[in-house]
Amino acid sequence: MVNSKGGFLLDDNKEVDEEAIRKEKERERERAMRNLEPPVYLDPTKNPRCQECQTIDIDHEFRKVFGCLVCRKCQNDKPERYSLLTKTECKEDYLLTDPELRDQELLPHLLKANPHKSTYANMMLFLRYQVEEFAWKKWGSPEALDEEYERRSAEKKKKKNKKFEQSLKELRRRTKESVWQRRKDEEHKHAFGPLEKDQEGNSRQVCHTCGFAVEVEEL
Repeated sequence: MVNSKGGFLLDDNKEVDEEAIRKEKERERERAMRNLEPPVYLDPTKNPRCQECQTIDIDHEFRKVFGCLVCRKCQNDKPERYSLLTKTECKEDYLLTDPELRDQELLPHLLKANPHKSTYANMMLFLRYQVEEFAWKKWGSPEALDEEYERRSAEKKKKKNKKFEQSLKELRRRTKESVWQRRKDEEHKHAFGPLEKDQEGNSRQVCHTCGFAVEVEEL
């Protein structure tokens, strides 16, 4: 094999596709340019600034992913606006749906490798203030969101209690049937022997197991 240094391994007995190598090198340059941070201009009016403190030292990843101009210091100082939320937090705390969270136009998200296991799907991270603005618009207000959250929590608790009561009822039924069956199984059945004569000449039969005797009238 021959390393063409253009992203391809070629058999040495095949003609090298110069055009394919050239296009691959162009794509590599484009990817490298996209990953570069934008230049800092000598004219201060041309440099984007942090929307909080006006420094030009902004976080370019936040700018590229979320369209948010903010520096790392302000991110740390104001977590109530610039902290990142997981997909699960957005669904549970703000009652957002999967289609809404997958829509990059509605809610931009940052993909990060899952810290629990590398083979798991990437984590989707959302900017807190963007999630809150979308949620307030969806539900009408923070108070309306709280009301909906309480309503769903009460409904969930009601369903859980109903399921528990049904399980308890079923357990009681099974226990009752089990006790009844055990008593039925333990119920004694007399096994009488042949007729015997007592001292007074009366006929009787005696149970071999418990000794219970019954008098029998012979015809």
